[in-house]
Amino acid sequence: MTGSRITGLGHYQPSRVLTNDELAQMVDTNDAWIRQRTGIATRRIAAEHETVADLATAAAGKALAAAGLQPADIGLISVATCSVIDRCPSTAARVAARLGIPAAVAYDLNNGCAGFCTALATADHSIRAGAARHALVIGAEKMSDVTDWTDRSSCVLLGDGAGAAVLSAADEAGVGPVVWGSDPSLGQAVRLQGDWHPTFAQDGQTVYRWATTEIPAIALAACERAGVAPGELAGVVTHQANLRIIEAVVRRLGLAEETVIARDVIESGNTSAASVPLALAKLVERRELPAGGPVLLLAFGGGLSWAGQVISCP
Repeated sequence: MTGSRITGLGHYQPSRVLTNDELAQMVDTNDAWIRQRTGIATRRIAAEHETVADLATAAAGKALAAAGLQPADIGLISVATCSVIDRCPSTAARVAARLGIPAAVAYDLNNGCAGFCTALATADHSIRAGAARHALVIGAEKMSDVTDWTDRSSCVLLGDGAGAAVLSAADEAGVGPVVWGSDPSLGQAVRLQGDWHPTFAQDGQTVYRWATTEIPAIALAACERAGVAPGELAGVVTHQANLRIIEAVVRRLGLAEETVIARDVIESGNTSAASVPLALAKLVERRELPAGGPVLLLAFGGGLSWAGQVISCP
């Protein structure tokens, strides 16, 4: 068995920026109310013609180029998404066709906001088992398609975007053991339900209490499994759900003062399964994380599911 490591990252966000002041013209809210409760200042909204596959392909193409690989090198494509409307062909199959990837196994994975970390772990397992040598793992969401724009408690949160990672076989593992699970008793706390046009909804206080209570222990378990002390982490990239949750979690981890914390939620909002790879790719692009440094990835969402691991920063 071999290990795997991230060898390339890419991200994509639509050009339209939706500000809090613009939202205040659509629903009963204001900039101060949104910032105080969520920390969000702006979010990106895809054009009507843009699909989840469009977002995913743009991010994946950048990750492939960053890894220095050719389309034929990719043996597995996994797209984490919960907002895709077209079910078949899968978004992953559409990405393969657009990038000219000839023979990879391609599938979508829906684990809500925890999807990317779940997909990263399953791709790592496939590489360790010898089923692929290079994998493309993508988190892509068009949450604006499933947003109730009359519900001020949820519409202020959501944005669109995609992040992607190329995972390659390596003699030294750069993806630590995954810590994952779910709490079915809270399965309805985050939901995207409906017959032909599902809409996002959540019990915000329930999610906040659960995340601030349970996520720190899950984060510490991921560090322990990777053999890394929290104080040794170069960075922490959690699901960008709410700035208050992020700050509450990191305060309890015993991090070093110089540890870089992803706060992409401020400019991108909650992009569900895209939020972790989107935030990670931006930090790496801006060179805010040291190459080879241990970075904790951790996400949670519908189910109520969670998944996380420590990676070596590409």
